[in-house]
Amino acid sequence: MPSPHRALLAAAVPLYLSMSAGVVAQLVGTALLGRQATAQLAAFALVNAVLTPVTAAVSGGLRGMAPFVAACRDRPGEALAVLKDARWLTLGLGAAGAGVMLGVPMIARIGGAPGEVAAEFGALPPLMAAQVLLYAAGSGAGGMLVALGRSRLVLRSGLSSTAANIVLHLVLVPRMGVQGSGVALLASTAVAVAVSNTLLLRLPELRGRSPWPGRPRPREILRMARVGLPMSATLVVKFAVLGGVTYAAARTGAQGAAAHAVLLSLHGLLGLAAVAVAQAATPEIARAVLPGEARRLNRAALTIGAAGVLAGGLVLVLLGEAVLGLFTSDAAVLAVAVGLVPLSVVYALADHCAIVMSAGLTALRRSSWTLGSAVLGNGVLAAVAGPAAQAWGLNGLWLALIAGSLIAATTQTAGFLRFSAR
Repeated sequence: MPSPHRALLAAAVPLYLSMSAGVVAQLVGTALLGRQATAQLAAFALVNAVLTPVTAAVSGGLRGMAPFVAACRDRPGEALAVLKDARWLTLGLGAAGAGVMLGVPMIARIGGAPGEVAAEFGALPPLMAAQVLLYAAGSGAGGMLVALGRSRLVLRSGLSSTAANIVLHLVLVPRMGVQGSGVALLASTAVAVAVSNTLLLRLPELRGRSPWPGRPRPREILRMARVGLPMSATLVVKFAVLGGVTYAAARTGAQGAAAHAVLLSLHGLLGLAAVAVAQAATPEIARAVLPGEARRLNRAALTIGAAGVLAGGLVLVLLGEAVLGLFTSDAAVLAVAVGLVPLSVVYALADHCAIVMSAGLTALRRSSWTLGSAVLGNGVLAAVAGPAAQAWGLNGLWLALIAGSLIAATTQTAGFLRFSAR
């Protein structure tokens, strides 16, 4: 196996295991809600449709620090200052995002969500607003560990958070329904923040240091914002449009919304290898000296990511009814979801190849090109999703998802080839 593959696998495997644990926790929550009440699962899907772009905005701001931390791999003290700059950026993004989460009931009314679904929200929007603020204030330590070449430590944080998430879901969801899921997510985020920051400060070079924002450094924050904000905007555009797609699915009825939610949960599982290797590749591409080296690393990441999607997709195609039956007791929801499995696998392949290419552009500090690609691909998706759903139902909706992802992946590939040649 070529050395770029070995190097990326060594860094990506701990991330993959950590993310796998997180997705398992998410699937446990989906299964518990789906088997408890279809309306509760649909309500969680609608709240999550808003939460995902909000969290992505914060995450994008943090991803912008990766190439800067990678440049300080041999100087962790300087890298910690980069993390503090990033947190000033994400605190502003998180405060705005928390306000959006509080407006979820109004968004649901405007989006035409069924009344029976909106009635299940309860305290979930405020709980998710608190989770966004906590994530914005304390995250980034895991990304810094990856950029410093310490990705194995991230696994401890991921497993701790997942254990808390699963236990709390099992205890709270049967008693509190969708509100229990909100409490579990907030508590697991607190665990992840505490453990990841503790592990970071255990590095010998950082003992006794504080990871929290001190006096702001406007010039450094602005320099990072030029990379982080386009990445943040990219994720907001993508997940805001995907949120609109979820609301379009909800207009087909509670069963359609529930089937869509189940498939989106599995979408994350299918793409775990791609997301993990993309995160591992970003600092390595950022440190590459020659164009050929950067391209070899990107090709290796793309190969590993696509293989992971196809392997998971094959399992889902062969065992779709058995797997999907774990997430719903509603025969109508199961039938709809099983019929959409082939389209969901194609979408996962296109979408996660785009994610790998986006990571390469971020490493080259060209995230503005990623933003343009996202606007193009998701603009097409936003324009055709509603008409496609009206004409062909959920099949039309997933065909529109595939088209938008292919456009984004193609333009990002063109951008990476262009900028990596310089």
